[in-house]
Amino acid sequence: MNKAEVLTKKRIATGKWLFLEEILYRDTHGLERKWESVSRTDKTGAVAIIAIMKPSGRLILVRQFRPPAGAHVIEFPAGLIDGNETPETAAVRELFEETGYSGTITSVTAPIYSSPGLSVETVRLVHMEIDESDLKNRNPETDFDDGEHIETFLVHLKNLRSFLKTAYGKGDCLDAKLMTYAEGLLGK
Repeated sequence: MNKAEVLTKKRIATGKWLFLEEILYRDTHGLERKWESVSRTDKTGAVAIIAIMKPSGRLILVRQFRPPAGAHVIEFPAGLIDGNETPETAAVRELFEETGYSGTITSVTAPIYSSPGLSVETVRLVHMEIDESDLKNRNPETDFDDGEHIETFLVHLKNLRSFLKTAYGKGDCLDAKLMTYAEGLLGK
């Protein structure tokens, strides 16, 4: 069996935030094939923040309208890494902007792909602990980017599955990273 490899990439269309590429590649049987992929014009990646309140053990989740899904999505606080930021800096900034909370980073994953059949975008999961006794976390105030309208939910881990089931039943969509986390945490 041969090694699969990308031969060429050609931009087909470009928008303000995304571009579409046609990828010519050789598969493991030595055949040349074409694939289409979408990429962000700024390829710095993104972060998703798994933030746990201490000592209560509540998880911080957000709900926001996502135009591609055509619905509100329940997800981890998340955002793009700006050009000169580290994933850690982006996570601290995004958590504060979207929820008003500040915390301590406990770990950062390697870059992972959310949808590798569609996009080259990578996400780093950033684990954070939020000290509930810290005065700045008692009455958090958000700092949304223009166009953001985000609701914050504090969900105890033992209630996560029922919270997600209820949200889905009301018509919300569920983010794959969050569902994978819930399934891994809670099992079947």
